[in-house]
Amino acid sequence: MVRRPVAWIVALVLFAEGLGVAALNWLLGVVVDRQHMSLAGLDPHMTSVSSKAAGIVFGLCFALCGLVALLVALRDRAPSGAGRVLLISAAVVHALLGALAWGLVGASAFLSMVVVLALIVLLLMTYDPDGRPGAPADATGPAEPAGGDGRNGADGFTSPAAPTAP
Repeated sequence: MVRRPVAWIVALVLFAEGLGVAALNWLLGVVVDRQHMSLAGLDPHMTSVSSKAAGIVFGLCFALCGLVALLVALRDRAPSGAGRVLLISAAVVHALLGALAWGLVGASAFLSMVVVLALIVLLLMTYDPDGRPGAPADATGPAEPAGGDGRNGADGFTSPAAPTAP
């Protein structure tokens, strides 16, 4: 049974995005190489190779983020350590690309970046690490502290004593 499908969706989106980014940069590298484009005197072959290399690096980075999301989905646990840092950095990249896309490409590119950003943030926020401070012990609520007077509410906070008339 799939309890939280958001991790599966994020994994699928990040794998597709990694493949798309790698393919787009590879295509741009081929176009630069075939047309012998030069930007401010740069070697066209070097520009082509660097575009292809950047596509592979960014594609692998997004695929690695997708792998982290897939592991989150399979384990049904929050990402920790390097995986969490990798997902946070992917969220920051999507926020920056979304801001650039609004001005350079248009609203549709901005919305796609924001949707992926929202999915990554949702993945990070829905899987709370176990044992965080203030988390309830179980579904029934926290136990009453020793010496309590029975005024604990459902949220675990003790209600103040009723004021007395002077």
